[in-house]
Amino acid sequence: MFVTLSEEMPEAIDETAEQISKEVDKVSNNVAYWLNYAKSRIPGVITYILMVIVALVIFFIGKKIIKLFIKIIKKSFSRTNLDEGVSRFLASVINIILHILLIILIAGFLGLETTSLAALVGSAGLAIGLSLQGSLANFAGGVLILILKPFTLNDYIVAEGVEGTVTHIDIFYTRILTVDNKLVVIPNGKLSNAVITNVTNEPVRMIEFSIGIRYEEDIDRVRDILKKLADDNSMVLNDRKADIFVDSFGASAVMIGFRIWVEKENYWRVKWDMQENIKKEFDKCGISIPFDQLDVNIHSND
Repeated sequence: MFVTLSEEMPEAIDETAEQISKEVDKVSNNVAYWLNYAKSRIPGVITYILMVIVALVIFFIGKKIIKLFIKIIKKSFSRTNLDEGVSRFLASVINIILHILLIILIAGFLGLETTSLAALVGSAGLAIGLSLQGSLANFAGGVLILILKPFTLNDYIVAEGVEGTVTHIDIFYTRILTVDNKLVVIPNGKLSNAVITNVTNEPVRMIEFSIGIRYEEDIDRVRDILKKLADDNSMVLNDRKADIFVDSFGASAVMIGFRIWVEKENYWRVKWDMQENIKKEFDKCGISIPFDQLDVNIHSND
């Protein structure tokens, strides 16, 4: 029994040692493989890390340059007396475009396909533009209004069948307050393509009256009365001559034209006062203002 065990133990030890040796060789081979793989990849990883670091440096330097450029642009806008809303809008657009170009530049530096990125940005812009056609039209109209300035705040305008005082000019809409205190909001897309009458653009305005008198009345006498009314009103401008003339011959009246000039803020007050004073003065002087009459004659067969 003892002899048999002593003879088999060396063989078992040899087999175990051989298996251990094989496992050690296998592990050694795996370790060597991964070490060689890592060694072969280390230069590429180091290079990519360096490229990322350089890209970050380019990004931060580019941001500084863009910030400085936008600052210069804003200063140039302020020197040209450009509207504040327009200058802010243009500065924002330039800022966004420059950042997009910076990102595309960095992507190309890192080896990415810049044409695909540019195509993606273009497609996204086209999709957004198609979905927001109305808003973009109002946006473009607002930019045109702010740049070209057909009217400004507190101007009295007539456009799109609405007249009133401009209270706000937003990038998408313009707000108008009518004489009867109604707020009307007009899209800038329509307003930029409409015919706009800026009533208060000039410092002075002309008030024109068309007054009918009987054919029997003395025209010179009427002219003297109207001239005196214009001279007695302190809000009528003296440096501009009042025009009094025969405008036309109507069916039952001679139409007298009467034009005077006032400062734009006094327009309505002078017009209303002058119309009342003309009627009172004509009544006092016995000058009648004819009106259409219909005579009905009834004939009897009796």
